[in-house]
Amino acid sequence: MNASSIAEYSHTLGMQARAASSLMARATAATRSLALRRLAALLRANTQALQTDNEKDIRRAVAAGLAAPMVDRLKLTPKVIETVAQGCDQLAAMPDVIGEIIGMKQQPSGIRVGQMRVPIGVFAMVFESRPNVTIEAASLAIKSGNACILRGGSEAIDSNKALAKLVQQALVESGLPADGVQLVQTTDRAVVGQLITMPQYVDMAIPRGGKGLIERISAEAKVPVLKHLDGNCHVYVDHPCDINMAVTVADNAKTQKYSPCNASESLLVARGVAADFLPRIAAIYAAKGVEMRCDEEAIALLKAAVGPAASASIRPGFVEGKLAAAIRLATEQDWYEEYLAPIISIKIVAGIDEAIAHINHYSSHHTDAIVTRDHNHAQAFLREVDSASVMVNASTRFADGFEFGLGAEIGISTDKFHARGPVGIEGLTSLKYVVLGNGEVRL
Repeated sequence: MNASSIAEYSHTLGMQARAASSLMARATAATRSLALRRLAALLRANTQALQTDNEKDIRRAVAAGLAAPMVDRLKLTPKVIETVAQGCDQLAAMPDVIGEIIGMKQQPSGIRVGQMRVPIGVFAMVFESRPNVTIEAASLAIKSGNACILRGGSEAIDSNKALAKLVQQALVESGLPADGVQLVQTTDRAVVGQLITMPQYVDMAIPRGGKGLIERISAEAKVPVLKHLDGNCHVYVDHPCDINMAVTVADNAKTQKYSPCNASESLLVARGVAADFLPRIAAIYAAKGVEMRCDEEAIALLKAAVGPAASASIRPGFVEGKLAAAIRLATEQDWYEEYLAPIISIKIVAGIDEAIAHINHYSSHHTDAIVTRDHNHAQAFLREVDSASVMVNASTRFADGFEFGLGAEIGISTDKFHARGPVGIEGLTSLKYVVLGNGEVRL
């Protein structure tokens, strides 16, 4: 498409979305819930067909040499499809927040003042890899009474087209406008540049993908942007703690899945439990092929702890670095890294205060967790760690809209205004003041 046709196409998408947004906003809660339940049913009924379309994307990605974690993100397995279908059902069953009035208070003048929750209007979502995001974004748009324009990555174009077709079918069959959810049908990136500079049509942009994409959207957008840049998440193993629990949580946070932004990238260990905890988690990481980038104290402790029985799994290949599970010295940059891979940085700290200071300095303020038996330490961690999600005795992998009971999420926000953390229905709404009177006038 040339520049002229790109501009025309983008404006058409915008005009259609703006027109649909008013219909979406005034639709009843029952109608929106019906559309969500219908979408869930269509997803389940078309699982096999969706996998056929998805396989086209997978084959192209493999042929193009896309990294294994990125190929993994592309997969629409029956489990993934069932999860997004459950998200639709969960959203349908949730209370409707549109039109909700909160904080109504009587004023001395006689008027009553409160706030009403209303849809944002139109949001443009730009995302990479994961085609399930198409359903998550669409379902949240439907529930929150918004219209949306979705632009998925070129690597998932066949999967996204198939999913968007089911969304529009569900909308029409439920009496809602098909243009309530539109998928950009071209892989030309110029459309994105148009969408994020059209405030007359688009009320908010939501980039979800790699740091490069998000930085570009943030720099070029002329509309508000809801975003996070990195997912450098931490697990801090405190003294005292349940060592068995700490091993389980640290293992799951890192290895349950390497590619999501809520996977742990850094492990902090209190000096008082390091000798008991580190050799155990290192053996697990090594067996799973996780590279450990450690500070000098952690390396010294692990070298001292490695005996003949453990040498097969934590072989002291610190110098050669040839093993998949190599343990090597961390650099300063490692404390900042979001690996999205079987790599983790490990540091021994004096205790809770040093852990909090380290996290607040190096983390991306996404999700951080403490494993502890000390209530005061847990409370300090919750209060003082400046992140969008803060957890006690739980894996960082729970930082997800579905797991938080939001039905689905539009993304994670590390911004401090409007929405923070996993963004669900309320993050796609705004509040306006409403005033109820009985003929009062200002004197």
